[in-house]
Amino acid sequence: MGYNTLATLYYIKLHKLDIKVNIYSPEFDRNLITSLKKFNYPSEFKDFENIIIILSSHLVYRTDTLKIEIFNGDAREYIKNLSNIDIVYQDAFSSDVNYLLWTVEYFNDIKKTLAANAIITTYSIATPIRLSIYENDFTIYEYKPDNSNRITIALNKKEIDPQFRYIDMKLKKQRNISALPLYD
Repeated sequence: MGYNTLATLYYIKLHKLDIKVNIYSPEFDRNLITSLKKFNYPSEFKDFENIIIILSSHLVYRTDTLKIEIFNGDAREYIKNLSNIDIVYQDAFSSDVNYLLWTVEYFNDIKKTLAANAIITTYSIATPIRLSIYENDFTIYEYKPDNSNRITIALNKKEIDPQFRYIDMKLKKQRNISALPLYD
């Protein structure tokens, strides 16, 4: 539960999208969850303050068109209960801090939850992370949003998507044989 969730809500509101959204957010640190209401958020998120307050105490927020659920516990176990996910914001702490949420096996578990045309997006552009995703048969891209850092996009399809910069992971592996994905 973080800026990705709030940015998604902001986008839906800004574009007046008439859609139903379910957001599932595993978080291991209960203190972080309870502190959400104390964060200094950008003004764009002001309309979501009540959602943040409810989530920081009750872990669930529901309306007719929106459900947000924070799971306080092990993300690796939690995702095994999910299915038909369209978007994954892989926003775990770095692999130095939270190694098990960046491995080939974890991305395999994520893949099992995905809808056919799903997308994974992450701030990580590190080759070992990209390889962990790639080893699960995702096509890897890089995208540079305006006023932001480069990000990795992974699509669960083989055809090249021209809106992103394709990263040829097969070639990358050939050129850098010491680069390895992360394993449990």
